[in-house]
Amino acid sequence: MNNEPNSLQIVIDRTFDGISQARDAFTPRLTAREVGTIKSVSTGIATVTGLPGVGFEELIKFPGDVYGIAFNVDEEEIGVVLLGEHWRLHVGDEVERTGRVMDVLVGYGLLGRVIDPLGQPLDDKGAVSGNNRLPIERPATPIMDRAPVTVPLQTGIKVLDAMIPIGRGQRELILGDRQTGKTAIAIDTILNQGDKNVVCVYCAIGQRGSAVAKAIAVLREQGAMNYTVVVVTEGNDPPGLAYIAPYAATSIAEHFMEAGRDVLIVYDDLTQHARAYRELSLLLRRPPGREAFPGDIFYIHSRLLERATRLGKEHGGGSLTALPIIETEAQDMSAYIPTSLISITDGQIYLSPSLFELGVLPAVDVGKSVSRVGGKAQRAAFRAVAGDLKLAYAQFEELEAFSRFGARLDDDTRRTIEHGKRIRACLKQPEHSPVSVPEQIAILLALTAKLFDPVPLEKMTDAVSAVRAGAADLPKDIQDRFEVANKLSGEDRAKVIEVATKSLAAFGASSKPEVKP
Repeated sequence: MNNEPNSLQIVIDRTFDGISQARDAFTPRLTAREVGTIKSVSTGIATVTGLPGVGFEELIKFPGDVYGIAFNVDEEEIGVVLLGEHWRLHVGDEVERTGRVMDVLVGYGLLGRVIDPLGQPLDDKGAVSGNNRLPIERPATPIMDRAPVTVPLQTGIKVLDAMIPIGRGQRELILGDRQTGKTAIAIDTILNQGDKNVVCVYCAIGQRGSAVAKAIAVLREQGAMNYTVVVVTEGNDPPGLAYIAPYAATSIAEHFMEAGRDVLIVYDDLTQHARAYRELSLLLRRPPGREAFPGDIFYIHSRLLERATRLGKEHGGGSLTALPIIETEAQDMSAYIPTSLISITDGQIYLSPSLFELGVLPAVDVGKSVSRVGGKAQRAAFRAVAGDLKLAYAQFEELEAFSRFGARLDDDTRRTIEHGKRIRACLKQPEHSPVSVPEQIAILLALTAKLFDPVPLEKMTDAVSAVRAGAADLPKDIQDRFEVANKLSGEDRAKVIEVATKSLAAFGASSKPEVKP
């Protein structure tokens, strides 16, 4: 008991000794801060003075946790693109340099989340977990670190996988007039990646809130949000957010790619992105060019899409496949933004309003669509059964246009037209129902063997469903060979045709199919 006061005194003495040592070791430091003032504020931009050391694209902090990016660095003032609401700011408010560029949170904690380009959650699931951050603007992968595109990205859409194949690491443009199904193709492609070990990033740029909510609801219902990150800016958001959205989404995707994963990113759509950049450029008094777009509009898209690639094995072997979407006006593919993006990408999928009105969905115009890279990555089984399909379809479209003049047709021409109608019917596909590889090959092989020709057109939907159901009866070893075989063997082809013939027997299909050697 007598020792307790002494021990307490010892503890107190030691504590004060430690405080004294810390006080003696402390050296005050002066940290220089550059603080400027707002000269003017307008929708989406602000003019700032008093920051002589600021760098291009440096992040600047405004009052109320509003940030901006230094865009115009002039001698007397700085033009800043705001990443928040401009009405919170007033002339004379103090601003401060951050000394860093704009970055975004990355990592597996983002999977299944809906965020804005600043990394703030929009889905009422609490804060986003993760500590890693990457700058939104990053240099593209050097050419020597890249690998050729050799692995297909299956979309689950028959007309694309057969005629306009996409490879992992490719940039394939989707374009067409409004309300022709551009977003539907992108969403269906994301849905088809459920068992393909592909991470997906869906970037909605300046879209209506209802349209984005519908897309997210579809992804949730189909279980696709488990492997998807959604980055959203709505139409009423500041133009600065719409401008940085695709770059932030690409940095998120690149993090997965550099970890060795295959990634699919959808930009929906870059027309809104270009308009947001045009708005900012005009507000900052940059000189306008064609269609009032600034002269570097090509550069902002090229440096974005150049980041999509496939890495070599020594760098992890990951890939980033980009599906940018743009909107045409009155089917004008030769407008400024469409031609710019066509020249940047590795091919385009064109959606025709005429086909859409006829009920041919997806409304892909095969004649105006092309894939400059994916053909090398297409599976050999697809090449074997779909090799002549594009030519036969093109011949049918030309003959169909000719037959509208009321000319008398010979039997061969009539057969070609009837066969073409079956091709068109087989390539129709409802939304949100991707078709597996064995089912696609069974349908395409039945087409090339002309098993569908005796089937009445009004029964084609049921006939295609019957062939899809029959494909499930194919032996497991044959289905596995569809994925890896160099080419389709004669025995495999005969077995698929046998199954397809049995499936179509109830629809009047011939028991002696036309088989090409």
